[in-house]
Amino acid sequence: MTRSASIRRWAAAVLLTGIAGIVQDHPAWASQSSELQAPGGITASDRALIDDLEHRTFLWFWQSADPHTGLVPDRYPSPQTFASVASIGFGLTAYGIGVERQYITREQAVGRTLATLRFLLRLPQNDSPRNAAGFHGFFYHFLDEKTGLRLNPDIELSSIDTALLIEGVLFTESFYDRDNADEKEIRSLAGDLYRRVDWQWMKRPDERLSMGWGPEHQFLPNYWEGYCEGMMAYILGLGSPDHALQPVSWQAWLATNDKRWGSYYGQTFLNFAPLFGHQYSHAWIDFRGIQDDWARGKSIDYFENSRRAVYAQQAYATANPGKWKDYSGTIWGLTASDGPGEMTKQIDGQDRHFLSYSARGAGRDYVQDDGTIAPTAALGSIAFAPEIVIPALRDLRSRYGDRIYGKYGFMDAFNPSFPEGQSFWVDNEYLGIDQGPILLMIENWRSGFVWNVMKRNPYIRTGLLRAGFHGAWLGKEVTDAAAHAPGTAKAHTP
Repeated sequence: MTRSASIRRWAAAVLLTGIAGIVQDHPAWASQSSELQAPGGITASDRALIDDLEHRTFLWFWQSADPHTGLVPDRYPSPQTFASVASIGFGLTAYGIGVERQYITREQAVGRTLATLRFLLRLPQNDSPRNAAGFHGFFYHFLDEKTGLRLNPDIELSSIDTALLIEGVLFTESFYDRDNADEKEIRSLAGDLYRRVDWQWMKRPDERLSMGWGPEHQFLPNYWEGYCEGMMAYILGLGSPDHALQPVSWQAWLATNDKRWGSYYGQTFLNFAPLFGHQYSHAWIDFRGIQDDWARGKSIDYFENSRRAVYAQQAYATANPGKWKDYSGTIWGLTASDGPGEMTKQIDGQDRHFLSYSARGAGRDYVQDDGTIAPTAALGSIAFAPEIVIPALRDLRSRYGDRIYGKYGFMDAFNPSFPEGQSFWVDNEYLGIDQGPILLMIENWRSGFVWNVMKRNPYIRTGLLRAGFHGAWLGKEVTDAAAHAPGTAKAHTP
């Protein structure tokens, strides 16, 4: 099963006061970024923190990727050097952000992007256990960093990691729009990579997408259902010109929504525990104001739903039922991340169990919390709720400083409750799938850049329309009752 597979969790929500200078004062589907709409803007020091974090996080992708193959590692710097296809998807998008922010030239981004797409398209696709990078257009979760082939027999052909890759691929198709040979080739290669993904082959008899496949055991028993990062796979499948899913697959994905809709820590929303499940699809697709039939029935859109989840996460940390060290309204963030390790330690006379890599979370259905804070949980949510995320950024930097912040921004995770020497446990690695949401969502909040590029992509539009979405940028009249629905997370206003 993929590391990013669904494990449900919810978090917490209490409105922060005293931050009127950076709050949103507009409906969730406003067309401009929240930075531009903020009543008083943000302070110079806030801007400096965000500028520095965005640049450092971009550099992680630019410097970790192999310039000849475009393969991006799962984690870096690290003795584990295998490539992650999900990291490649974030990386392909990062290069466009680098052009937009003038970190690199367009020519540099074109060169890296061409190298990546050419290499991916040349990799063998077949059902052999070892001599393949994928099958039916899907890619294995992890690839050998030299050859690009399946890392080992334990690695599954992953529908969601392929979807993360393809989001980045489609970004390149829409971003590189100039009439020259290199950018024409990018568009051609990107289209070829997307069109060969056989979503019908990955579909189960009940119309849901399987999480993966392997030549040894065939399809995994796990499948994508309910609000989570899997929504991007369905939208991509619905938009496919050659192997399209039918709209019934979207309805199958929605089937459990009513069971997972409910209130938690002051918010009423559709539950998914780790915040990565809210961030991944939204990193590329602007869900503000567009609704399918299910969301319309709840007078909400999925952007507002994820915004409420972020508030719930913050409120859980403020309440801190587990009595973990440093949790507060500005120190919070549970999602899939590294951890101190699988062990039980006695701390202050109490046995405390800690975890290694895990999908941490807290919600109506389960709580998994060992005191480990993942900065990507909060910072990758900046587009949803900047008025509570920017204070979290301030406090993380001022309280912990360079202990958790390095060359490429925030380390993957830290745990103030886990003593280590004279200090506390801090991860020494960065993970691509956690760096990605930080970078893309900062830029979406600042300018809407990634969202606006993806709005031009005909496959994304087709997938959304076939799922039944309309409103806002997709067209037709938007239902604005979502902004006033019970349980809405409202920003503190002056």
